[in-house]
Amino acid sequence: MQRLFLSSPHMSGKEQEYIAEVFESNYIAPLGTFVDKFEESIKDYTGTSNALALSSATAGLHLALRVLGIGKDDIVLASTFTFIGSVSSILYQGATPVFIDSDESWNLSPLLLKKAIQELPQKPKALILTHLYGQMAKIDEIVAICKENNIYLIEDSAESLGASYKGQQSGTFGDLGVYSFNGNKILTTSGGGMLISDNKEWIEKAKFLSSQAKEPFLHYEHKEYGYNYRMSNVLASIGVAQMEVLEERVTRKREIFELYKREFSSIAEISFMPQIEESRGNRWLSTLLFDKTDPLEVVEALEGVDAESRPLWKPMHLQPLFGDAFSFVDGSAEEMYKKGLCLPSPTSASNEELMRVIKVIKKLCQ
Repeated sequence: MQRLFLSSPHMSGKEQEYIAEVFESNYIAPLGTFVDKFEESIKDYTGTSNALALSSATAGLHLALRVLGIGKDDIVLASTFTFIGSVSSILYQGATPVFIDSDESWNLSPLLLKKAIQELPQKPKALILTHLYGQMAKIDEIVAICKENNIYLIEDSAESLGASYKGQQSGTFGDLGVYSFNGNKILTTSGGGMLISDNKEWIEKAKFLSSQAKEPFLHYEHKEYGYNYRMSNVLASIGVAQMEVLEERVTRKREIFELYKREFSSIAEISFMPQIEESRGNRWLSTLLFDKTDPLEVVEALEGVDAESRPLWKPMHLQPLFGDAFSFVDGSAEEMYKKGLCLPSPTSASNEELMRVIKVIKKLCQ
């Protein structure tokens, strides 16, 4: 019985062909034609004007804060219901994170966002907004609040490549956006990320900083410090092949969600992460809440059939690292963390394989 992972890599079949081209050219180090092709494919798909291939989405968020001039003691608002990579870059810059709770969409609450802006003693400079589990946040409302208060909006779209709202792609609403190509994402290069923006100057600055901030001299000249954040040509070639099947992967992720939703429709205690009106989520992971059943019992039972599952993100304001941080919360994210679970959602799995998961949960809940 093959193990069912949460979201295992799913190759298109072209990856090895493109990697072979890279090895034949001997451009296996950072930069090369496939880095350019990968950036172009992201621009074509999302409609953004500028894209920068990087070593991770976290690197992208760090560069976003740096080019926006966010520094020591500046306040950066952020979703609390997210992964640590969404917010660790705030600490890299010596800035101060302030966490915002979720609403019924599971994503950041516009009402609590307004409350934070009104009540904080210092004006926030930026917001890092996570589109959780591939589902769009209430982006229209959030964009309007940020513009009204002159707050930079950085979209953490690490989990939501392929998601859209009113036909516009996730990551393209804010001042800057990032995507992740980690091993478990809907599109993977084994590790990597992309920073996007319609502001060419910001992306050019980020590109400069991502390559050790080397000045344009034959020798190595540095007026400021940078980072080793660029993506390699080898990984970019994998990304080019993956982009060719992105829509197929989104379709399959959504089919997996619909299978779970249909099979569990008779179980009253189960509810799923909603999709906001006029949006299309990529359903990176199928996620649900149990009203009565202990999610950890489900995790243990699924391990019995060699299927991986995992609790929802533990909110950042509950993490020991951020014990002293300000937060504007109403218990929503904490409640979902206690009741929620991520189910196996690999696009390479058949419906028959996923029935292993479904049978276990039905038995526990019924």
